[in-house]
Amino acid sequence: MQADLIATRALIQEGALTAAQAMEASERLAQAPAAAHCFLSSSFEQERDRLQRTETAHQPLAGLAISVKDLFDVAGQVTAAGSLALQDAPAAASDAPAVARLRAAGGSIVGRTHMVEFAFSGVGTNPHFTTPAAFDARFGAIPGGARVPGGSSSGAAVSVASGACFAALGSDTGGSIRIPAAFNGLVGFKSTARLVPTGGAIPLSTTLDTACAMTRSVRDAILVHEVLAARHAVRSAAPLSQWRLAVPATTFLEDLAPEVRTAFQRSLDALQQAGAHIETIDLRETAELGPMQAQGSLAAAESYAWHRPLLAQSAHRYDPRVRSRIERGGTMGAADYIDLQQARQDWINRMQARMASFDALLSPCTPIPAPLMADVAPGEARDEAFFKVNALVLRNTSVVNMLDGCALSLPCHVRGELPTGLMVWHAGEHDDAVLNIGLRIEELLQK
Repeated sequence: MQADLIATRALIQEGALTAAQAMEASERLAQAPAAAHCFLSSSFEQERDRLQRTETAHQPLAGLAISVKDLFDVAGQVTAAGSLALQDAPAAASDAPAVARLRAAGGSIVGRTHMVEFAFSGVGTNPHFTTPAAFDARFGAIPGGARVPGGSSSGAAVSVASGACFAALGSDTGGSIRIPAAFNGLVGFKSTARLVPTGGAIPLSTTLDTACAMTRSVRDAILVHEVLAARHAVRSAAPLSQWRLAVPATTFLEDLAPEVRTAFQRSLDALQQAGAHIETIDLRETAELGPMQAQGSLAAAESYAWHRPLLAQSAHRYDPRVRSRIERGGTMGAADYIDLQQARQDWINRMQARMASFDALLSPCTPIPAPLMADVAPGEARDEAFFKVNALVLRNTSVVNMLDGCALSLPCHVRGELPTGLMVWHAGEHDDAVLNIGLRIEELLQK
């Protein structure tokens, strides 16, 4: 596994490595097969030249390579959101706030990454551009054929897993940071949405969108979150035995692939052997989400509101799988939308009451590992398989978004297994507890 951001920053601060040398290494890895197709555009050489003239060693991100999902504005670049429909749009006049914060902290913005068109899928494919294959950040190439990288922050994940970048800015509306993190052996942290500004990013759902990042370690996740949220995360040295943990059985443990079930149960066993107190609960409220959204989802309704004028001009340039889901939002009435928002708030209140006695909940991040690319690649013949897989990989993660919560996915597979994520989560503003528990779990599972 590549050294994480904090370890590499320490080498730079000690004088054992320069930021320009680290950038040169990142550039080499970006040109390697593992990183193929993860960038839509890149500027490693320009950033390396800049670092030779700039002192960044004592900044939080130390000049190290950071990628940006094609969803966010970067000054002077077109924000196309993985779509042909926006390729001719004017370049952004300024950085999105999240990008500006990364840059101000010393991050080197080295490229725009591949993504699902308009962020509308958890699988990761995009028919307009070659989809990068998943790569295991811990153990290298995944054998047995190319697998999807997860979405919608697909290239973002591969940019970090391949070693080309130390962190990747992305977004998470229903799991778009955590799913690709799970599929690529990475750490993905979805913070409480309101902690990081989403301005300067093309919206999928103004209610659910979260600007957040993927990293190689939990400690890096804390650092990058602190930069993005402009806040200090309170650290805790409390051992696992002092945290109250729960495993919800309803929804989250249903229809698990054998590989996921094995990795998750092994992780729970290891935690309990280390002194963790884990209680299994049913959390029946999660089964209400399907019926609650029978008239349509927030993402469909809110994305349709944004896309309506663009669809009128350029519907033929959209991925048909994306366009069909956006257009579904046009059938949702105003009263249905208001009813859903009210039902969601009532559901959040009841969920918070049920979870209040626990510091965090533990679940598989996705019920299945990454499927083979060939099984869900663009093409009408594979649409049924694609939509089935998409709904399945989003099932666990999307609960947290509807909860307005926070969640961390960290790898829990071992060598020889497909990458799998363990999700640590809770309601909104429990970010610090989730991150601290994640640190303890990572220390245990990676011994």
